[in-house]
Amino acid sequence: MLSVDEARERILTSVAPLSAERVPLSQSHGRILAAPLEALRTQPPFDVSAMDGYALRAADAEPGRQLTIIGTSQAGCAFDGTLAAGTAVRIFTGAPLPNGADAVLIQENAERDGDFLTPLAEVKARQNIRHRGLDFQEGDIVFDAGRRLTARDLGLAAGLGHASLPLRRRPTVAILATGDELVLPGEMPGKDQIIATSSTALAVMVEAEGGIAHDLGIARDTVADLKAAIARVRDMRPDVFITLGGASVGDHDLIRQVFEQEGMRLDFWKIAMRPGKPMIFGWFGETPLLGLPGNPVSAQICALLFLKPMLRKLQGRTDLLPSLEVATLASDLPANGPREDYMRATLSEGPEGIAIRPFDVQDSSMTRSLALADALLVRPAHEGEIRAGAPCRFLRLGLSD
Repeated sequence: MLSVDEARERILTSVAPLSAERVPLSQSHGRILAAPLEALRTQPPFDVSAMDGYALRAADAEPGRQLTIIGTSQAGCAFDGTLAAGTAVRIFTGAPLPNGADAVLIQENAERDGDFLTPLAEVKARQNIRHRGLDFQEGDIVFDAGRRLTARDLGLAAGLGHASLPLRRRPTVAILATGDELVLPGEMPGKDQIIATSSTALAVMVEAEGGIAHDLGIARDTVADLKAAIARVRDMRPDVFITLGGASVGDHDLIRQVFEQEGMRLDFWKIAMRPGKPMIFGWFGETPLLGLPGNPVSAQICALLFLKPMLRKLQGRTDLLPSLEVATLASDLPANGPREDYMRATLSEGPEGIAIRPFDVQDSSMTRSLALADALLVRPAHEGEIRAGAPCRFLRLGLSD
């Protein structure tokens, strides 16, 4: 069996970022830049006042000296002229600095009588001025490729002069649940059936990571049904194909058998992890296949560890891998077996920082504990018994996980 790190490395090295497309700013939130973002203009495009007051020459700002006010400069309507010695211009925040002025005297430090101004305090040259290019200059590279764009980023992009952006295409993901025991959410299960839950969770995760999820419903445990599903996927040509269930070794687990008959190139099967051991990775032509376990906790944890980084790689992101943090164990744990363990756990703030407490029961069918978990406690294979108070690593769960 492969380790988690080995399996993830094989998946990530086998996929490459998708092509780029131009997208309007209004539709770019959460999308990934496909190229560096360059400023098309300079901001501010000229020296502007940072305060309400009077534009003048700093050398003229002598307390008690009388200056002549010769005009006004306001945002969108600059003073059309040049200041000479002994003159000033009324100016407002954001207005262009008039020619000949090198400072702005704030109005609180000035006394005005009609067209005459008396400074009440000195002002230094370049004081209270936002200089041309203070924010950015034409040609500046503001963001590198691979950035996931926030609302703040898009506001900046508009200011840079962009109406649309070069973004990575959103990966399409086909999701197929398998099993005679499953019914769709909202349907009434038969006496031997349960409701399919993983398709919903994975579709939400895919969309949160920037992908486009296509739920193909449920394929029954028959060769004919699986082949029909494969034909639909071939017509759809998604960027990723996800199956749920049927990847183990039971008499009715037909995924590997049927898919290989239909041309799947198997890369690996089985990972040394708990939960999630019976996971398949392979290819249908140019489409990568992740065959996730049927147990819902196993499927969702595998999706966190393998599908999420894959979707990020396809979109050109650089932050591919989950970040591990360290906490203090709140309860004793027995020795671990030969597989890396991902235990559902809760977090709390203790006197020595973050404390982590795994749930007592870790059965991979129990979705309630996964929904209530704050984190996954990560235990290495063959780790010995550990006592409360020991440091341990964990993977924090987010709103979309």
